[in-house]
Amino acid sequence: MKIAWCLALVGWGCAAAQADEIAPLLHRVNAWQVAHPRMQAGDRNWERGTWYTGVMAAFKTTGDEKFLQQALAWGAQHQWKVGTEQQGANRLFCVETWAECYFAKQDKAMLAPAIAWLNTATNNSPAGAKVWYLEGGRRYADSLYGACSLAMLAKATGDKKYLAYMHAFFWDVHAELFDKDDGLFYRDKRFIGQTTKNGKKIFWSRGNGWVLGGIVRILEYLPEDDPQRPRYVALLKTMAAAIAKRQGDDGLWRPNLADPEDVAVPETSGTGFFCYGLAWGLNHGLLDRETYLPVVQKAWAGLVQSVSAEGQVQWGQPVGDRPVSLQQAQTHEYVTGTFLLAGSEMLKLKK
Repeated sequence: MKIAWCLALVGWGCAAAQADEIAPLLHRVNAWQVAHPRMQAGDRNWERGTWYTGVMAAFKTTGDEKFLQQALAWGAQHQWKVGTEQQGANRLFCVETWAECYFAKQDKAMLAPAIAWLNTATNNSPAGAKVWYLEGGRRYADSLYGACSLAMLAKATGDKKYLAYMHAFFWDVHAELFDKDDGLFYRDKRFIGQTTKNGKKIFWSRGNGWVLGGIVRILEYLPEDDPQRPRYVALLKTMAAAIAKRQGDDGLWRPNLADPEDVAVPETSGTGFFCYGLAWGLNHGLLDRETYLPVVQKAWAGLVQSVSAEGQVQWGQPVGDRPVSLQQAQTHEYVTGTFLLAGSEMLKLKK
């Protein structure tokens, strides 16, 4: 424990030393991902969608037009259509980027396909089904990262029906998957009551990262006077406390938040989301600085140390729905996305 704590202190120093290098680091990490795509060229699904939420966060924080032009080119390539996933709310992940491009350029064509889909009565759209966000017939925590696209559309159009869709969606998933005792989410109902070989619960790190990231993105676009806003703020604070106490000494969280020994390796996609969400809470005055600033500093130091010299964000769990073992060299486009989100908020925190 003493050695690990010393390493953590070294990490804090590393973060401070590199504070002025955050923007160049965001460029390096993004450039590596552009040069090493994991998805096909014509893909617009959740993996790439998550990456591009990070690209737009980097644009909004740094003001560098290169990030915006990258996102605009991606949107134009796909004619601003929703994702091609047939189930669940993941098809909304790319819509988050389309909406942010709209806010930058005020071109309604960027929103038209998403609005058309949302207004079409099918079993996987809110206009056609009360519960339209299932995957394999199940509610799942990851889906909540896409909820903020509805708040974005409400802001862009002035139509509050999108907020009604979002609130019903979010709190329905919360009612089934949130564990009030631990302040964390199960990935889906299959994991409720399941335990590890050590007899502990299964709270998937990245699954909870999707939720925490989704909450702060909702709050960014939700009107200040929305009656539901205090409920989201309260959930942010509850999850922040639960997540902070489970951080590893190296600043990184393990794949299972309830049992770090179950898969005893660091993991950066969940960590990126946690660093992002907690730093966002600090930047907006919703989380206590004395409590959470050391947590995000430590998390950012761990993330920085996980980036290779070439710009690859390492220790990223592969596509899945539960804690699994992984290797240092593993990564993905969504891993890059969570790093860009975290770095963007850390740059704001520095400012």
